Amino acid sequence: MTPREKAEELLSIFAKIIPASSYEAYEEGVKINFDLENARQCALAAVDEILEVIHTNVENAYYQKVKQEIEEL
Repeated sequence: MTPREKAEELLSIFAKIIPASSYEAYEEGVKINFDLENARQCALAAVDEILEVIHTNVENAYYQKVKQEIEEL
């Protein structure tokens, strides 16, 4: 699984868990999706936890790339 695919998978998992928000906001005319942002923050927290416990350079590099992909989604 590529880092991008893993990032999308993690985001999807957390998006299904987080309850839908009825709150909408706009920043510079763009609608902000708080549900997606909450899922992104949860996915980033999960990856940070993984990075704290893994010790091999190969796994660490993979999850660093996953983290970058989540931040770009």
